[in-house]
Amino acid sequence: MTIFKTLSADDRVSTKTLLHEAIPITGTIVSGGYGVGNIKNFTHGMFQSVYDYPYLSSSANHIFDISFGVGTNSSIYNSSNTQAAKKTNIYNQMAQVLMGYDKDGNIQRFDEDGDLSGGGGVKIDNAMFLSFSRLLVKDEIKKGSFQMTIGTSASFSEDAAPGVFANTLTLSDVGASTSYRVNSPAGEYGILYATASSALLDTSSTHTASVGGVTYWRAGLIYYQAGVIALTSSMFMAAADGGYLIGNSCEWDSSANTLTGSLINSEISGAADGLRTRIQNIQFNNTIELNSTVYFCRAKHNEFNYSSNPTYLTNSQIRVKNQATDLPISYITSIGLYSADNTLLAVGKFSEPIRKDSNIELTFRARLDY
Repeated sequence: MTIFKTLSADDRVSTKTLLHEAIPITGTIVSGGYGVGNIKNFTHGMFQSVYDYPYLSSSANHIFDISFGVGTNSSIYNSSNTQAAKKTNIYNQMAQVLMGYDKDGNIQRFDEDGDLSGGGGVKIDNAMFLSFSRLLVKDEIKKGSFQMTIGTSASFSEDAAPGVFANTLTLSDVGASTSYRVNSPAGEYGILYATASSALLDTSSTHTASVGGVTYWRAGLIYYQAGVIALTSSMFMAAADGGYLIGNSCEWDSSANTLTGSLINSEISGAADGLRTRIQNIQFNNTIELNSTVYFCRAKHNEFNYSSNPTYLTNSQIRVKNQATDLPISYITSIGLYSADNTLLAVGKFSEPIRKDSNIELTFRARLDY
């Protein structure tokens, strides 16, 4: 009677499947559709958290965090008086994790095109960070699926619709499914490109790039495995100030009518309010990497025809036989996978017993997902 059977390399095969979920985040939630109940500020003041429901509720889910960073090479570094140290610390922390260090041990700055080989390129020294929760991102953001629409007008405009910005930018990682960067310690990342819903972008800007023959404006970086978006301040600044908007920059609050002024005069939570209320929607597909091992459990004609269950016998006779000359019969109800020392690791149950005798050979597929 066979009780255990060793599985060889030919009896198992491993596969990897990528599953994707569509994640829509509406502007109603992001802007505080539940009043201030789903927007949480902290006493440390280093970032702001957004939930899909009032955060004090047990059913609330954390969606993402918003923060701002100012690099030491920024033109407003020395004049960034409000929470200056925290804004610099946030920039350095994010740069350490996402960009790493150069050969001299210096923290590398965020680069708009991701090309760090020559040390040139346009750098992102005033950055806005969106860190999405693992609940949404899962294993990573699917490349080429990210899109965000964000308002750039100085204020809400009744020309379009109540509470809607007249001028918007659409950000997406165009072409990232086949063209992405791998020179980050945090994994793979792509370039976010902006297009406008109106004649809003300066074509002479140094932030332009051609993708598939179409002109886009670089808006930031997206780190797929980390689930982090680093946006450049250029997307909210006029071309004359180093950005690429035609006309005036975005008015963030009454005391500062430019993004630079907001970064200097506002706390991180205040700047986060200004960015958050301008997000109309965010959508992307996440990725779940499902690894599977399939074990082919083969029962040959002379195997597993008896049962080790004590009730299989009565008075030393097989109970399922009607006559002594009948073939021994067993009914398979489950399959167990064991380690090398015969420790049970997994059990698979059948919906109904399966008959087995010496005239039958069976092959069962037992799949473990992890």
